[in-house]
Amino acid sequence: MSERQRIDLWLFRARFAKTRAAAARLVSEGGVRLLHQGQTRRLEKPSAEVEPGDALLLVQRGVLKALKIESLPARRGPPAEAKTLYSDLDAGALA
Repeated sequence: MSERQRIDLWLFRARFAKTRAAAARLVSEGGVRLLHQGQTRRLEKPSAEVEPGDALLLVQRGVLKALKIESLPARRGPPAEAKTLYSDLDAGALA
């Protein structure tokens, strides 16, 4: 497994979107911000890559979520497995 992964694939496998197309749409519509090495930017393309240690800000069901990517999944596993891929952060501190 590589050290980087496409954001749409990561969101799908971490169960933040039901389909990869829905994850790509979320990114394309400007619903995801990436904090990478101290720089924050809005992701515009689903092909943008993320790596462990990056932080994400996204809106899910009307709630702002902040999370840190802990690992990159090789598959879309059960919800318990998906929860090990990230850790929750304080959204107010990152927003």
